[in-house]
Amino acid sequence: MILRVDPAAPAAPYEQLRDQLVEQIRSGALKPGTTLLPVRRLAGDLRVAPNTVARTYRELEHAGYVKGQGRRGTVVLGPPTRQGTDDAAELTRDYLQAMASHGFTREQTVSYLKQAAGRS
Repeated sequence: MILRVDPAAPAAPYEQLRDQLVEQIRSGALKPGTTLLPVRRLAGDLRVAPNTVARTYRELEHAGYVKGQGRRGTVVLGPPTRQGTDDAAELTRDYLQAMASHGFTREQTVSYLKQAAGRS
């Protein structure tokens, strides 16, 4: 696993790491079952803050690429296998939560969706 952080790049260090790890997982360079380096060790190797690596790992876990196992480390799961309806359901839940956080009811949110889709 070769990772680099370019301090002059426009992307934040955690985004650079996330994108590199996603590419390595998708390409098969990082196989399912592989344990990633501990946060502090990778942060030291790359000379970035441990929180940078921790955020990268959290985002990868949320996206389904890895699974944190506490003291046993973070393990590669492989590319996420969710397709179609699972992704749509997750996006819908996220949208409903976002609208609710702005004070909209589910009924109002559905009304806005229908309007945006050209139906009322």
